Amino acid sequence: MTNSTKLYETHSHTPLCKHALGDPEEYALAAQRRGLAGLTVTCHNPMPDGFSSRVRMGVDEFEIYLELVDRARRAMAGEIDVLLGIEADYFPGYESWLERQIHSADFHYVIGSVHPQIPEFRERFHHGDDFRFQQTYFRMLADAAETGLFDCISHPDLVKNHTLPNWDRGRIMPDVQRALDRIQAAGVAMEINTSGANKTIPEMNPFPAMLREMCLREIPIVIGADAHEPERVGDRFLQALHLARQAGYESIQYFVGREPQVVAIADAEAQLRRTVGD
Repeated sequence: MTNSTKLYETHSHTPLCKHALGDPEEYALAAQRRGLAGLTVTCHNPMPDGFSSRVRMGVDEFEIYLELVDRARRAMAGEIDVLLGIEADYFPGYESWLERQIHSADFHYVIGSVHPQIPEFRERFHHGDDFRFQQTYFRMLADAAETGLFDCISHPDLVKNHTLPNWDRGRIMPDVQRALDRIQAAGVAMEINTSGANKTIPEMNPFPAMLREMCLREIPIVIGADAHEPERVGDRFLQALHLARQAGYESIQYFVGREPQVVAIADAEAQLRRTVGD
C-alpha cells in the first residue's frame, strides 16, 4: 500500500520481554494492514543485576533483539518501514548503564519509561502512602526527561492504575503541572499510549486534563499502542487523534534517526479513514 501520509506505530514489543507474542514481521504486517507507513520496535531494554528481569530481555539477548528487528526490516523492505527502537527504564542509579546501552546501537527512537508497578520501584519508593508515591512518580518522569537520554516519555500517568483507591486527579494536578514544566524545558516529547484504554482505569495515558496541560506547554506528542501482540498494532489511533485534537493539538510526531517527523492530525485522520476506519 502506498502511504501519502507517514504515520507509524511507535511502540511495540517482542517475545524477548517475556510478556509479548509475535515476531516483528507479524507486527509489521499488522501495521501494513492498518495503513501505517512504518513500525518502530521498542521492546523493554535489558537491565543489569536482574533488575525486573521477568518483564524484559536479558543482557545476553540484546544482540538477538537487534537481529530480530533487522530481519524484519529486510523482510519488509519496499512494503513498510521497520525501525529499531527501545523502551528504556529510567531508575535512579542506572543512568550510566542506559547511556552506554543507547549509544551501542543505531536506534531511531528511544522511549523513556517509569514503571511504578515493578517490584524494585515499589520497594524503593512506596512506603504506604499512595499520594506520595504518585508525587514521586511524576517527579521521576521529569527526572527522566532531564537526563537527555530519551526522545519521548511513555504512558505518562501509568501510576494511576496502581494506586486506584487513592487516585485523585485534582489533588495530584499541581505535581503533574510541575513535572510538565520541567519536561517542557527539557524539550522531550510525551506519549499518548492507547493501551491505557484496556487497563484498570480504562482511559488512554495520559488522562485528558493532563493532555491539555501538555498542549498548553507545547510539548510534542507521539501516539503508540504499546502493542504486545500483532493485533494491537495501531489500536485506537483514530480515537487518540481525536483526543489530541480536543486537547488543542494540531500535529503529532514520530521519530526517524532520533529526529522528530511531524504529521498533521488532519492528514493522519484522513489516512486512517481511507484505509481501515476505526
